[in-house]
Amino acid sequence: MDLVSDSNFSRDSFEMIQQVRLGLERGKADEVARKIGLTDKEMAPILNLSERTLHRLRQDSLLDNNSSERLLLLEQLLDHGLDVFDGRADVLGRWLRIPLSELHDQPPIHLLDTTTGFGMVHNVLGRIEHGIYA
Repeated sequence: MDLVSDSNFSRDSFEMIQQVRLGLERGKADEVARKIGLTDKEMAPILNLSERTLHRLRQDSLLDNNSSERLLLLEQLLDHGLDVFDGRADVLGRWLRIPLSELHDQPPIHLLDTTTGFGMVHNVLGRIEHGIYA
């Protein structure tokens, strides 16, 4: 019996869990950040690291499970945002930094230090995607 095919969980979810458990290289964080021009100062809280710790990690150093999972969540969010904004990384980058009334006048990027915040930002992107952004 194949657990994946007999459940509501996608194979992608299990692959993500495996990646998190193995850890992602610090260099992957730079790769994801480059998609929209995020700085180490912006990336550090998203990864739940101090900026100093992020700077000290070698490119091939493995991130811990927590930081690895946050990095994958960020990558998914950026992919969603790029889909919503027709691949315009510059527009997505600006949007992430603009305070939004739906987010209590906070820029979306400031909520990405929590997993709940990731969900909230995905929700706003989904509303834009479906034309119900107010």
